[in-house]
Order: sequence, then structure tokens, then C-alpha cells
Amino acid sequence: MEKNKLIVVTGAAGFIGSCMITALNNAGYENLLLVDDFSREDKKRNYSGKKYVRTMNRDQFPEWFEAHVAEVSTVIHLGARTDTTEQDHAIFLKLNLNYSKSLWKTCTANRIPLLYASSAATYGLGELGYSDDHDLIGSLKPLNPYGESKNEFDKWVLLQRETPPHWYGLKFFNVYGPNEYHKGRMASVIFHTYLKIRSKGEMQLFRSHRPDFRDGEQSRDFVYVKDVVSVLLFLCEQLPASGIYNLGTGTARTFLDLAKNTFHALDLEPNITFIDTPADIRDTYQYFTKAEMGKLLNAGYSKPFYTLEEGIGDYVKNYLRKDLVW
Repeated sequence: MEKNKLIVVTGAAGFIGSCMITALNNAGYENLLLVDDFSREDKKRNYSGKKYVRTMNRDQFPEWFEAHVAEVSTVIHLGARTDTTEQDHAIFLKLNLNYSKSLWKTCTANRIPLLYASSAATYGLGELGYSDDHDLIGSLKPLNPYGESKNEFDKWVLLQRETPPHWYGLKFFNVYGPNEYHKGRMASVIFHTYLKIRSKGEMQLFRSHRPDFRDGEQSRDFVYVKDVVSVLLFLCEQLPASGIYNLGTGTARTFLDLAKNTFHALDLEPNITFIDTPADIRDTYQYFTKAEMGKLLNAGYSKPFYTLEEGIGDYVKNYLRKDLVW
């Protein structure tokens, strides 16, 4: 990346996008263009006080980009509609598919590197495993319109004969960490566990509705947002082979582990009960995810990932308890 040219971060007011700004600032990059819908007052905390050149509404950016390509070094496209319960396909078609295609085409035509956010939601129930092998992407069966939109873009990308000079699609697994306070129901279970413990002194986890999983032993690959942006920065700077990469830890941990560690970070004894999984998500609920991380490791990424214990400890003690953003 060139420090004298603009680095574009879309979704810049959001969770991962705002953490990416911090990672870029910490690495000496300040020539940033932040793109998002900046109408929400509650998200201003995420980017205020950080170093950047300007902000721009996401609806204005594609046209501006085409007219100012010579000013742009790299596009880090993290903006998307991420609500897994949203059923309006038109929203995902506009924000997740067509918008991303527009950025891809401009980056391709003008030889600008592009990183974009895909999702582990593309893997559905995991019938085909969790490999980021390009040959499997066309056969994946996501469980909701959000996952479908991400997989449709991945499939479209792999059909393109013309590409940006370097491009990376990152299948984010279960990301948690500071700056997610505005996400409501879509915030991580760690965030909700913290709030529940503070207000009620207990945590309720979803009961298992499958005989092969005991209550609380549904598992996810939980990845700390500081690791996520570290990987993104590595890709931007080192430019390994282009492609779609998993971004998790390679380790699956149970929701019981998660809840217990959140209690421990608050110096409390666990108090955990179980409730039925809500009916509107029960049929599409993932019981297990674990990223295969060989491709990223073979690309040269060697920094150790936070363990669940380390990530929760840092998140709870240094951000949630102090009501701070990163």
C-alpha cells in the first residue's frame, strides 16, 4: 500500500471496519477515506479521534471512485448488510452483491488491489466441511439470504477472467471484540453474555435441538477482531497469492466455554441456564464451525491467534468494563 495515496475502508463506522482504521493508524497509515452510511449517531464513537482524510456516504462512493481512481491505492471493502435474519433479498442484492461488483470492476479496470468481506455463513450446515478450496464454493448451500449473497459474490468473482492485480475474499468466522456495541441482535454472544451477566447475574444459552449435541456444546470458531484486522493488514502489505481465504482461528470452542470465560473475566462464578433456540432461526442454526486455515498459513501469516480465553479477557477487561472502543 502506498502511504501517499488513499486507502479506502468501506463499512468504516461499523465493527470490523472501525477496528481496521485503528490497525491502519497503528501501522502508520493515515491517508484514509472512510465510506459508510454515517447517519447513525451511536456509531460515531467508532471513528471519532482516529486519523483519516475524509468520510463519504456509501451511495456516493462508487461514482466518486470512478472519477478519482488515480488517488486510490487499495480498497478494503468491509461494508455489507450482515443481518442473518433479514429475508428481503432485494437489500442483499443491492448492498452485498451489486455494490461489491461495482467496486470489483473499478478496481480491475484501474489495477487497484481489493480486499472484501465474505463470510463463514456461506458454509451452511457444513455438509462439505469448511475448506476455502475454490472448487467447493459453487456447491455450498448457505442457510439464509445473507449467506447466499456472500456466496453469490464469491462465485461471481471466481468466474471473472479480468481481476484486480491482487484480490482477497475473507470468509470471516465468528468475529467478536470492541466496537460491536451498535449491532443489536447481531452482536457477538460474548457481548450479549457480558450484558446479561451485568444486568441479571446469569447467562442463558440456547438449548440443543439435536441429539448429537448436548446443551451448550454447540461450537463455533470464535476469532478476535484484533486478529482479523491483523490478517487484513498482512494481506494488504505482503500481497500473497490472490484468492478466497478463511479467517478464523482453526479451533472450535463451545458456547459453554465462551460463557464460562466471560464470567471468569468478570471474576464471577458461572451461572448458566438454557432456553429454546428461537423458532425463527432454529432450522438454520449452525451447530459447528471450524475454519481450515492452511491456505492463510501457507501464504505466510505466522502471528499466533488469540485463544478464546485471551480474547475474552482483553475484550471484557479493557473495553467492555471500561466502556471503551478500540
